[in-house]
Amino acid sequence: MSSDNHPSIVETPPVRAQASQHWRDEEDTARLAQALAAAPALRDAFIALHGDLGAGKTTFVRHLLRALGVTGRIKSPTYAVVEPHQGREGQAIFHFDFYRFNDPREWEDAGFRDIFAGAGLKLAEWPANARGQLPVPDLSITIDAMSDDTRHVTLQAHSDSGVRLLQAAA
Repeated sequence: MSSDNHPSIVETPPVRAQASQHWRDEEDTARLAQALAAAPALRDAFIALHGDLGAGKTTFVRHLLRALGVTGRIKSPTYAVVEPHQGREGQAIFHFDFYRFNDPREWEDAGFRDIFAGAGLKLAEWPANARGQLPVPDLSITIDAMSDDTRHVTLQAHSDSGVRLLQAAA
């Protein structure tokens, strides 16, 4: 199965391309979200978001969802594990938060396998907590909070789609 078909993670996925950014403020967060939202490769991508509590993962997702045309309240799926959204032209978007995920049976019971196998953008916070269940992400974004309220952001592409997203983010 090709990397664009999202094979299951059995080890750390190879990095095909990488870039880093320095976010000085929320405007920089919004700029990356807008750049990715404009990329056709985002439509059915899987993006894994890494970072400590408070690093800015959910803030980034909110900016990305707004850039994709999601209106209304955007809440964190911390307790629900997944929040479905609909973007422009009916684009399916699924925002996962695996922070409290700890039972692999929940993966099957909740239908997550079907969601990841289907069309739509998938955004996952705390993906390491669902390791072994998730496919290889197209793009991994790691957000590291610095001591001065800025962020160091590392973007890693793991597929052809991820490389296209990384190019759009440049």
